[in-house]
Order: sequence, then structure tokens, then C-alpha cells
Amino acid sequence: MNPSNANAVPASTDAPARNALPWLWLSLVVIALDQASKLYFLSILEYGGPGIPVIEGFWEWTLAKNFGAAFSFLAGASGWQRWFFSALAIGISLLLVHWLRKMPRGHWREALPFALIIGGAIGNLVDRLRFGYVVDFIHWYWRDFSWPVFNLADSAIVAGAALLVVASFTAGSAERGAQR
Repeated sequence: MNPSNANAVPASTDAPARNALPWLWLSLVVIALDQASKLYFLSILEYGGPGIPVIEGFWEWTLAKNFGAAFSFLAGASGWQRWFFSALAIGISLLLVHWLRKMPRGHWREALPFALIIGGAIGNLVDRLRFGYVVDFIHWYWRDFSWPVFNLADSAIVAGAALLVVASFTAGSAERGAQR
């Protein structure tokens, strides 16, 4: 042992690993954009009123209340779905935050989608707790076909889920490439 290092503190092998929690900044951005867009459209549109065309014959801004979940699933239930979907959003968000805490920071293929899903879930949760329903305003349609009206939070959830599916396919090819 080197005498000059006799009083040196040994490097800790228990140093905390750099986790993926910083990705939650993206969740905060999604929540902020979602809530700001909803406030804006609440100020310029009326429920049941005429929409504002964005692309004639395909896309308009129109205000809708969604008492259910995706595609108005369970929208016609007696009101219990508000609390069910609120609890689901909280539970899934907490689980994803826990996984981000355990995940190495460099695992962006999983962290990015988790952050999008958390932001979308919390954005819609704010509406459920504030209004009792989710505010939707993006309406896509083509002739007689009408896609259910949605919002930015819904888009973040769908994008996060799609990215997780893509990551599940690319993870296997990345592992195979690393083994070569």
C-alpha cells in the first residue's frame, strides 16, 4: 500500500447508478402541452358547437367530452369509470416511474415511451379529477368514417405504446448485433 494513500477513503462500490428518472422532464412537457391545448380549445370552442376546419374533409378542431377511455370505452357507464380510469392512470404511472428508477439512464428505447405514457396518463387524469371527463378536441374523419375525437395526451399514450412495440422488435436485433 502506498503510504501517501493510507488515509484515503476507498471508492464506494455502492454508488447509486444513474437511473432513467430524468426522462420525467418529457412527461412534464407532455402534461403542460396537453393542459395548455385543452385550455385554449375550451376558450374558443363550444361543446356540441361547430368545429374549426384544419384540413377540409379530413381534420377539424371540435370540442368533445369523453367520460370513458380510448374510443369512448365505457363512456356510457354510470360514473364509476371516472374513478376506475383515475386509479388506473395513477397505478400505471407509479409503476412506470418505479421502472424508470430501476432502469439505466441510457435505456432510452424504453424510457422515452414510458415518459410519454406517464405524461399522457397524468394529462387525462387532471381532466378526470377537474371535470369528471376528458376534454378532447382533435377530430379526424373521411366522408362517412369518423375517428373518435382525441387530444394530445391520447396521442402521447399511443405514441409511447407504439414505441414500446417497436423497441420490443429492435431490442432483439440489437442484442444479436452485440453478440456478433
